[in-house]
Amino acid sequence: MEIRREDEIQDISLSPSTMQITNTNALGGHNIIDFISQPSIKNNHSEVSIQIQTCDTSRSCPLPIFLKFEDVEYKVRNKQGSTKNNPLKAVISKVGSQIKMDQQDSYKKILKGITGRVGPGEILALMGASGSGKTTLLKVIGGRVLDNVKGNITYNDIPYTAALKRRIGFVTQDDVLFPQLTVEETLLVSAFLRLPSNMNRQQKYERVDMIVKELGLERCRNTKIGGGFGKGISGGERKRTSIGYEVLIDPSLLLLDEPTSGLDSNSANRLLLVLKGLAKAGRTIITTIHQPSSRMFHMFDKLLLIAEGYPVYYGKAKESMEYFSSLRFTPQIPMNPAEFLLDLATGQVGDISLPEDLSTSQGSLDTDKSIIKYLQLKYKTQLEGQERTKNEAAKTPEHLQLAVQVGKDWTISWWEQFRIVSKRTFKERSKDYFDKLRLLQAVGVALLLGLLWWKSKIDTEPQLRDQIGLLFYICIFWTSSSIFGAVYVFPFEKLYLVKEQKADMYRLSVYYVSSTLCDMVAHVLYPTLFMLILYFMVDFKRTVSCFLLTLFAILLVAVTSQGAGELFGAAVLSIRRAGMVASLILMLFLLTGGYYVQHIPKFMRWMKYVSFMYYGFRLLLKVQYSGDQLYECQTTQGCRTLQSSSSFDTVNLNGGLQEVWILLAMVLTYRICAYFCLHKRISQSNI
Repeated sequence: MEIRREDEIQDISLSPSTMQITNTNALGGHNIIDFISQPSIKNNHSEVSIQIQTCDTSRSCPLPIFLKFEDVEYKVRNKQGSTKNNPLKAVISKVGSQIKMDQQDSYKKILKGITGRVGPGEILALMGASGSGKTTLLKVIGGRVLDNVKGNITYNDIPYTAALKRRIGFVTQDDVLFPQLTVEETLLVSAFLRLPSNMNRQQKYERVDMIVKELGLERCRNTKIGGGFGKGISGGERKRTSIGYEVLIDPSLLLLDEPTSGLDSNSANRLLLVLKGLAKAGRTIITTIHQPSSRMFHMFDKLLLIAEGYPVYYGKAKESMEYFSSLRFTPQIPMNPAEFLLDLATGQVGDISLPEDLSTSQGSLDTDKSIIKYLQLKYKTQLEGQERTKNEAAKTPEHLQLAVQVGKDWTISWWEQFRIVSKRTFKERSKDYFDKLRLLQAVGVALLLGLLWWKSKIDTEPQLRDQIGLLFYICIFWTSSSIFGAVYVFPFEKLYLVKEQKADMYRLSVYYVSSTLCDMVAHVLYPTLFMLILYFMVDFKRTVSCFLLTLFAILLVAVTSQGAGELFGAAVLSIRRAGMVASLILMLFLLTGGYYVQHIPKFMRWMKYVSFMYYGFRLLLKVQYSGDQLYECQTTQGCRTLQSSSSFDTVNLNGGLQEVWILLAMVLTYRICAYFCLHKRISQSNI
C-alpha cells in the first residue's frame, strides 16, 4: 500500500470525488456528508452557546474514525498481598505457580467479551455500577492499556498504532491541569505544542479564542485553574477546560471518563450539550457516565450497559427501555431510565417486575447474581450475534484506512518545545522558587552560622577543627536542601507528565531539561545569597578568587545533589517512597563524607567514592586551606603547616581539579540515569 503525505490523504478523505464511496460504505449507515456541514446548535435555556464549525478551507475537519471493538477482554494479576506476611502461604503460592496449578486463578478478569461500534457524529455512553469496568474499557480503547488485552479493536478497520496517539483526546475523571496557570494560558500551551506548524502564531491564538467561546469559558479565561488549597475556577469550568484542552487539536476520537462527576444537574446538562455539538462536528465520542438525568440520557446516541465486566445491553439508548420491556423487566413506579438500567445491572430489582422464569425471592444475593446471569444470557442470544454480523458487514472506505495509519510528526522543533515548556514550568513553580520561607531559611541560617563562627580563626588546632566543622555543615545544609528540593518534583508532577506523554505533546527530554534548568534557579540563587552573608562574617580568606572558588564548590555540591534527588524521585515516582530513599542515601553520604569517619575499613571504603559529599567537602578544604600555610605559631614547638594537622591525614591540600572533574561527572551521570529511569517509569504508567 502506498503511503502518502497526511495532508494529501486528508484532502482525499474529504474531497467531493470520494463522497459517494463514503456514503455507501460507511460504518453502520453513517454518511460523512451528514457531519461535514452541520448548522450551529444553540440552547436558548443555557449560558453555553455551542457553535458548530463547518469544514471549509480555513478550518480542517477531524479525520472520521469508525471504531469497532469485538470480544474485548482484559485481566489483571491478583495481588498476593497477604502472602507477604505469611511465609507458609508464600511458599504454597510459589510452588503452585511453578507447577502451573493456579495459573487461571492468578488473574482477575475485568472485561469479559465486550462488543460494539460507534462512528463519527455519535456519542456512545458506557454505563454500569462502580467497578464494572467502564473506565478500563475506555483506557483500552484509547490505547492507554495494551498489556493483557484480548479481542479485536479497530479504528477504520486498522488495529491501534502509535500514529493514533495524536488523533485521540482523553479527558480523565480527575481534571489534570496545572493549578497556577489561567484557563487561557493552559489552552495556549496546548495550542503552541500540538497545533500543526503550518498555523502561524495569530491563527493559534484565534483557535484558542474560538474554543474559549464555544465552551463558555470567556468569564474565567484569565482566572487561575486552582485546586487543592488554592482558589480557582468552578468544577464545571474546570471540566470544560479539560475538554477544551483536548478538543483544541480536533481529535477524531474523544474519550471522557465521568465528565459530569461532581457537577450539578444544570452544569452537567450544559456540558453534555457541548459534547453533542462536538459530535455533530464529525467526532466520535465515548463517555463513561454513572447516573445521568432523564434529559441527559436521551442525548446519547448509543448505550453500552456493563454488569460485572459483561455486556448486558448494546444498542440505541432510546431503545434500551423497549428491549428490557420485551424481556418482561418493567419498572413498577415512575423511574429515571438510567436508574432503572443501573438497578438491572446490579441486580437490585426491588421496584422492578421480573419475568416469570425468574422465580426467586427478591433481595437475596442469589437473586442479584441470577438476574445478572439472566441478562447476560439474553444479551448473548438476542443482541451479540446481531452486533457481530453488523461489525463484519460494515467496511470502512480504503482512503480512511490509509489516512488513519499516517503518523503525525512533531509540530515544532525541539528548541521551540523547550522554550514553551520552560516558560510554563517556570511560571508554575515560580511560587516555590521565590517562597518567603525559603528565603528566610537561607538568610536566617547564614546569619546564625555567621554569629556562631564570628571572625573565626585557625591559629590553633581547636580553632581549625571548628572551622572545618563549619565547612562540613555547609555541605550538609545544601546537600539536604537540594536533594529534598528535587526528589519530590517528578512524583508530584507524575499525573501531568503521564497525561501529556500519552498524548505525545512534547519529547520527554524537553520536559526533563526544562525542569532541571528551571529548578537550578533556586539551587543557584539561595546558596549564592547564603555565601554572600556568611563568607565575610566568618572571616574566610578575603580574596576574590577564594570567594568565587568557594561559591563554585558550594554550587557544584548543590547541583550534584539536585541530580541525585531527581534520580531518586524518578526511580520510584512515589512521594512517600522518594522521601524515604532520599533520607537513607543522604545518611549514607553523611557518614562517608570524610568528617565523622576519616579512616574507613577497607571493605567499606568503596562507599565514600560514590558519595558526592566526600568530594565536595574535600574540594572546600582545598579551596580554603593550603598545605604550606602555617598555624600554632604561638606554641613552644613553633609553627606547623596545615598539612601536618591530624585533621588532614587523608586529604592532600594541594590540587583540587580531580574533585571538580569527579563532581562534574556525577552531575552528568545522575541526570542521564534520572532521565532513563523517568522514561521507563512514565512509559509503564497509566492514568
